[in-house]
Amino acid sequence: MTDPIVAALRELDSCAVSDALDTLGLPGAVTALSPRWPSTGVTAGRVRTVTAAPKAAAGPATHIATPLVAVAEPDDVVVIDNHGRTDVSCWGGLLAEAAARRGVAGVIVDGACRDVQESAALGLPLYARTAVPVSARGRIVQQAADERIQVAGVPVASYDYVIADVNGVVFVAADQAERVVRLARRIADREERMAEAVRAGRDVSEVMHDSQFPTVTAEEQNS
Repeated sequence: MTDPIVAALRELDSCAVSDALDTLGLPGAVTALSPRWPSTGVTAGRVRTVTAAPKAAAGPATHIATPLVAVAEPDDVVVIDNHGRTDVSCWGGLLAEAAARRGVAGVIVDGACRDVQESAALGLPLYARTAVPVSARGRIVQQAADERIQVAGVPVASYDYVIADVNGVVFVAADQAERVVRLARRIADREERMAEAVRAGRDVSEVMHDSQFPTVTAEEQNS
């Protein structure tokens, strides 16, 4: 059964959620990541974190994200912290195949990925700083999973929430999710009413004046 917060996020977009976070004075929106293939929908789910690090020495090491992907559940979103590195990939085609089979909702990489065409063919949303052909093998390994990380400066923990689309990526802390979603719905509703007014022929400068469509505030949400 889909988490009700995940279901609610899928009816919104990243802009409305980012605006809600702004109104509440909360962090969450990141500006460095973008979709690697042109998915037109909204990706939303529960965060599962992976931390990558340079391979320190010869010998066995955990390949990035493989233990987590092996047990991932539908609506999980794999979020990999490779500290913004763009010279080496930490997500590729085989991981994408395994993730798709587990029902993973999407993948977010603070760093680089590769095999983008394979994720696209699988319909697996993939967000990263860039794509490169360089393999992780022999270069970087998994350091930890399900630990608190930072993604482009935003603190993120497993079982937080995330929404991503063509506009970018926004994280929502689990303990703030309900009020963020409530406020984002109010913001989205206001913007739809404004758009309807413009479509009906009203002047855009009038429509965008707060006297016509007052800005949604946190105080209104709590009233």
